[in-house]
Amino acid sequence: MPLYLPPAPESAEHCVRTALRSPALRAPRSRESHGAHREDREVHESRENLVPTRPLPVHQWEVGTVVPASAPLVGWRFLLVRDGLPVGTAETRLTPGGWTFSHFGEGPYAASTDLALRRAEELDDTWSPCLLSVPRLYMLTLWLRPVGETGTAEPTAGPVAGDLLVPLAPAPPGIAANRPMTAATLHALVGSRLAPARLAG
Repeated sequence: MPLYLPPAPESAEHCVRTALRSPALRAPRSRESHGAHREDREVHESRENLVPTRPLPVHQWEVGTVVPASAPLVGWRFLLVRDGLPVGTAETRLTPGGWTFSHFGEGPYAASTDLALRRAEELDDTWSPCLLSVPRLYMLTLWLRPVGETGTAEPTAGPVAGDLLVPLAPAPPGIAANRPMTAATLHALVGSRLAPARLAG
């Protein structure tokens, strides 16, 4: 089924497009360009070929701080695509003054996010995707919320029963990547991973 992708704030997208035009910021490159000596013109053209797409709201899962775990909105992340392939990400952050550009990313999460979204489109029913970050485990998860009769996902403080969570690769040890699971299941796994740290503190 097609996913319901919530529209990103215009100011957040504007921040990303402005950052892509800024020579002071190094934009993600394809694997083929890493380590290669390229002329300034080629680098500029490569930057222009990056297309921000599939924006997803980023929520930070505050596991262990409140019950149930909260997941406030902290940013929007865009996949950066070149020639139809994801090569990086661009992230904006919510500040008291509004949306501002945060950083570009070149790690494995671009490809794993793209893969998780394509697999989510093969699921039954219609889902609204978000990204769920667990900073204490350096983990990023695709958060799928069911779309109701209103055509949108119901607002919640955090993952609830009926939601699906897909840990993105690379996932922490003991948590399987690319495998949809319920919020309760992942919450238990995350809690078990954080338990030694809580005891040690």
